Amino acid sequence: MTTAVRPLIAGNWKMNGLAASLSEAKALAQALAEQPAATDVALCPPATLIAQMAWQLKGSVVAIGGQDCHDKQSGAFTGDIAAQMLADAGASLVILGHSERRAYHGETDAQVAAKVEAALRAGLKPIICVGETLAEREAGRTLVVIESQVKGSLPAPLQGAPFAVAYEPCWAIGTGLTPTLAQIEEVHVAIRRLISAQLGESGAVAPILYGGSVKPDNAGEILKVSEVGGALVGGASLKAADFLGIIRAL
Repeated sequence: MTTAVRPLIAGNWKMNGLAASLSEAKALAQALAEQPAATDVALCPPATLIAQMAWQLKGSVVAIGGQDCHDKQSGAFTGDIAAQMLADAGASLVILGHSERRAYHGETDAQVAAKVEAALRAGLKPIICVGETLAEREAGRTLVVIESQVKGSLPAPLQGAPFAVAYEPCWAIGTGLTPTLAQIEEVHVAIRRLISAQLGESGAVAPILYGGSVKPDNAGEILKVSEVGGALVGGASLKAADFLGIIRAL
């Protein structure tokens, strides 16, 4: 990992969590207050919980994020959420271009880039996701796909702005499958080269998170891989104890 990079461990709750789940977020914040972590920590709950979580964790070290945003500031977009609405609810970052958004909602690199710009205008730190499918991996096209996604999804306004990139091999999300450490390193090193060339100093210091079945029992070895600057965690972030196990592994 580049020396100047401040690591980030972010939890993506996806479409999980009710008001009762806030007790897990409070337990996480309390544990981190008692024993600070060597990393930035964030939780990205469903939109229905953002304001409540932000209020309950106010003053803690846990940042709150959204899971997506629209690229427009307002308008007739039923069911969508604007970046400034996330910020107004208490979010300070937002996940964009997640593989599930790309796969299930047909999001393109251009749409992701537009959302990134909207997030920046609202003062949110974007976590921009890239990653290949199993078919692309087996066809030997992983780095070609990653390069295309990085170039298409990370717009020029990111220069001078804080952001993170998350590498998610789509075939490893929620499957229990995990790439080898060598495969993870290959892609992370490639992403660092690409974003440094594309965005200068901002690209040189942005954390590159690994996302794909990260659990307490494999986090330690993954987080030691070159250019892995944290993790984007799914199911294991829903329980404070499990998420803390990953955070403490760094």
